[in-house]
Amino acid sequence: MLQSMTGYGIAHRDTDRYTATVEIKSLNSKTLDLSLRLPRFLQDRELEIRNLVTKSLVRGKVNLNFDFARPRATGAQGSIVNKDAVALAFRELQELTHTTGATLEQLTAIAHALPGSLRIPADATAATEEEENIPWEELAPLLQEALQGVNQFRRDEGQALTNEIVGYIDRIRIFLADVERHDPTRIEQVRQRLQGHLADLTSNEHFNPTRFEQEVLYYIEKLDIAEEKVRLVNHLHYFTETVYLPEPTGKKLAFISQEIGREINTIGSKANDSTIQHLVVGMKEELEKIKEQINNIL
Repeated sequence: MLQSMTGYGIAHRDTDRYTATVEIKSLNSKTLDLSLRLPRFLQDRELEIRNLVTKSLVRGKVNLNFDFARPRATGAQGSIVNKDAVALAFRELQELTHTTGATLEQLTAIAHALPGSLRIPADATAATEEEENIPWEELAPLLQEALQGVNQFRRDEGQALTNEIVGYIDRIRIFLADVERHDPTRIEQVRQRLQGHLADLTSNEHFNPTRFEQEVLYYIEKLDIAEEKVRLVNHLHYFTETVYLPEPTGKKLAFISQEIGREINTIGSKANDSTIQHLVVGMKEELEKIKEQINNIL
């Protein structure tokens, strides 16, 4: 069954320690064009994540966004409070009031105005850094869930594409059946034209029967489209079979569509008949619709 390269998947987890969201978008592309946005603490997992995405999605222009946030303790005014850091800063500012004679309010204003005058010591932020490093094994299922969502989206889109493309193939078959019905009329018209030419030629004193026979055979062979019709029927059958294969078939279908186009063009050029050429135009229109859809097939 066909799969589209267009896809979307999202996975979300909300705990008392963190909130994480993996969002994946996929569009059509000849190869895998993967763009990642990861939290800082997952940067060392980038290669592993790329390999997982490549194995799952195969092709497409893929954007993966991994959002991660920790819940923050808030005060009455909604401000972020690190109690250890605030207590340490307050004690040190109090000590400075004794050594400088300045008030606490004055020192606080100076501390805010001078870049680098306030810093949070490492031991005060150790708990924060520890919270940030959530084990990858805990987050990996989110990536798998989002990838599964993309692939399900692709399968659903692929089902719609399958119905459309098979419909286009069926219409080409209808046009080809009309060619088959009209071909005997075309051949009869060719025969009548040849008979008229024969009457004119045989009345000429320079008429060469052997040369005439060779030219007639060449003319008939050039106009014969029987082989092209058979090959086109086979290509259409092979195309339909390939559509329903379980593995990705986009590239194979593109190749078969080229072969279909070659036979259609040959029928149009060899038939030398306005009715058949109109039918050929109809087949070409359906084939162009197929080619447009194949560009988005995995």
